Amino acid sequence: MRFISLFLLFSAICFHAHAVRLPAVINSNMVLQRDMQIPIWGWGDAGEKVSVHFAGQKKETTAGKNGEWMVKLDKLQANALPTILTIKGKNEIKLENVLVGEVWICSGQSNMEWSVARCANPKEEIAAANFPKIRLFNVPGHTTHPLPQREGKGSWQVCSPQTISGFSATGYYFGRRIHKTLNVPVGLIGSNWGGTRIEPWTTLDGFKSVPELSKLAESVAAYNSKTKVKGSTPSAIYNSMVHPLTPYAMRGAIWYQGESNGNEGITYYQKKHALVKGWRKAFQNPDLGFYWVQLCNFRKPNVVEIKDSKKEESRPEGGDGWAKLREAQTQALDLKHSGMAVIIDLADTHNPNDIHPKNKQDVGGRLAQWALNQTYDKKHMVASGPLYFGHEIKGNKIHVSFKNVGQGLMVGKKVGLDPTQAVKGNLKHFSIAGDDKKWHWADAKIVGDKVVLSSKNVKTPVAARYAFTMNPADANLYNIEGLPAGPFRTDNW
Repeated sequence: MRFISLFLLFSAICFHAHAVRLPAVINSNMVLQRDMQIPIWGWGDAGEKVSVHFAGQKKETTAGKNGEWMVKLDKLQANALPTILTIKGKNEIKLENVLVGEVWICSGQSNMEWSVARCANPKEEIAAANFPKIRLFNVPGHTTHPLPQREGKGSWQVCSPQTISGFSATGYYFGRRIHKTLNVPVGLIGSNWGGTRIEPWTTLDGFKSVPELSKLAESVAAYNSKTKVKGSTPSAIYNSMVHPLTPYAMRGAIWYQGESNGNEGITYYQKKHALVKGWRKAFQNPDLGFYWVQLCNFRKPNVVEIKDSKKEESRPEGGDGWAKLREAQTQALDLKHSGMAVIIDLADTHNPNDIHPKNKQDVGGRLAQWALNQTYDKKHMVASGPLYFGHEIKGNKIHVSFKNVGQGLMVGKKVGLDPTQAVKGNLKHFSIAGDDKKWHWADAKIVGDKVVLSSKNVKTPVAARYAFTMNPADANLYNIEGLPAGPFRTDNW
């Protein structure tokens, strides 16, 4: 009798060892992406028959020689009613409380990782976070691997005051606005690591897609299972913290990173292309929306002492600190289905050395503005603040034109979480130069949808700059919708 019991126990252990199982991201409480084919995948015995049942659909497949299997559900409409998804093999798995709506991954370094509990108005925001149709999946820990991994960790949670405090503030405020505006369920996947560069988040295929990064591609391609990697190693974070999520169906990604690459210019543009193209291939979605945050104003303004005076004034030429990195972030908008939230007005003016500005409500909101305009085709909403479009030199003046003017241009002031206010006064932080390449602060005036620049020190101007410095704290050009203009320069000196 004892022998029979042991035999049955052993058989049960063996049976469950080979039972159908799923990746962490496919689980109860998840949100499935509407209006797309939905991959559902996992592992079992080689040759095992597997079926997936959901919303009246039944999809069947057979596990391959390596035990891997995948089916794709047909496109689904948004559904806020909790539904059960069933997977049957030699065993049966029932996933409960599954919704259908919009899914986004929220990724980057510490400013994306910064939690609701550590940002502005934490008590009020946490207490109000009762959104059962928003679901949260956080990739735990900080991990690396030399090769792409199929299995990761994490679980889906229903958004509530009990679950929101440790989640990405930027991600949550983005998702909350999407949810409120579209009135559909929203799934948010957080995968972040403070202090990281862009290279560890980028795929091998992404590096291969950019000729200027061929050496990086060759390096990553040479990895094997014994290659030692760390948080700064190209592709190592992607392999461990993003690849296990693929190819989960999702609408897009929001990205807040760049501080750790802050001394770069055109090379960051190349790496941004590699990141986006690589993720789009990995998630099997060439139209994956990709919206990033341009770096905030940081540290004290770049100043020079005035002769025979104890006063200081900002340098009109700028070009210091993150100026070229922000420029690269702007240039990467040539990627289709992309956008950039400008936040050079959100740093704490009383603590300019804080690299983690607490106002993530506006950061998430401005990212959502792009997604609503572009991904969700709400064209009545302007995508962002004014972005440089072109310029024309007329005599001693430069006429600058912009995209995303919205209802018009204005001089504005943003204080804390309050909406931007139109104020009286002059536009600041525009500069112009002549052939001598010497920069002078410009007299800047709004004329219709353009800004007209001039300076008594520049008779024949050839170039203009705006907010092209590490901390353009007094930059104050906005559209009437209250969104700030992006930094730019017309020269390449």
